[in-house]
Amino acid sequence: MSLMCYNKPRLMTNVYCVGRNLATASCYLPPVQLPAQTEAHFWYVLPNEVKCKNLLNRYFEILSPCEKDNVLRMRGEELKKSALLARTLVRTTLARYQTNCKIDPKSLKFRKNKYGKPEVNWQYADDWSLPPLHFNISHTSSLIACAVTVSSPIGIDVEEKQRRLKNDILAFARRYFSPHEVEMLAHIVDPELRRQEFIKLWTLKEAYVKALGRGFSASPFNTFTIRLRDHMKGGIHDPPHVISKEAEISVEPSGDLKNLSSNWHFVLLELLGSHYASICIEKDSTSADKGSLPVNLTIRRTIPFVEDECISGSDIVAVIGGMSKLLVC
Repeated sequence: MSLMCYNKPRLMTNVYCVGRNLATASCYLPPVQLPAQTEAHFWYVLPNEVKCKNLLNRYFEILSPCEKDNVLRMRGEELKKSALLARTLVRTTLARYQTNCKIDPKSLKFRKNKYGKPEVNWQYADDWSLPPLHFNISHTSSLIACAVTVSSPIGIDVEEKQRRLKNDILAFARRYFSPHEVEMLAHIVDPELRRQEFIKLWTLKEAYVKALGRGFSASPFNTFTIRLRDHMKGGIHDPPHVISKEAEISVEPSGDLKNLSSNWHFVLLELLGSHYASICIEKDSTSADKGSLPVNLTIRRTIPFVEDECISGSDIVAVIGGMSKLLVC
């Protein structure tokens, strides 16, 4: 049975306005140059920084009827706010890549592939064309992120570093991870270090599945292995195996699964000292024979319609795994 979508009253939350002037134009999103090949733009918003009821209501108005319905069906104000910010971040981020405000964030249309991954359903005009943008979104209760590429499929995942698991980590890993990954975690004696490495692996695996666009049911975590190769030493780390900034990250699908691919770039970031973020981008076929190339990343913090800040060159973001170059905006 399909869900009927309809308009409902505007979202109201008990928050306070920040001391900033809000733009009143229907399209006030500074345009951004498109990412180049092997480049990704990573945008994030911190929910606790969005503290204006009028701004939240404005975000609500750019959503589709279905999105509004989904937001209002969430239980609790924090979940409503998180869902609202996630959809707003997607719409306002994608709209930035169209010059002269040709795209209003409210007018964007979306569709899902057969596995449920959202895609932009571009409405082409006669006198101009739109770039083949790919995007993916991930969120925790404290951070919401959206990443964009041109032509290359992308998947991302963000997790809080202090995330705790109710289950025993090794028992949980045996259920979902590959034997190699379980063995790697088992060799880490320190419980806290093991938990951190588990979270890093989880974000990398999640980003890969999301980049494939097939969903967990079509690409279970135990059907592929995340492998790390140390450039400096020229070999695989001996246990205890920890992800370091010298490690090239790759994926090795099981031999009997032809629907998976190993042709991907991985980057693992630490944000704000409190979050891990993994990015997985399909490699450019024209550079497949040139060895591993770094992924260029531009990272921005945003409050849509209010302010943007490039943080690529700051000390609040660091590459802790994979090959990447942070670009200053």
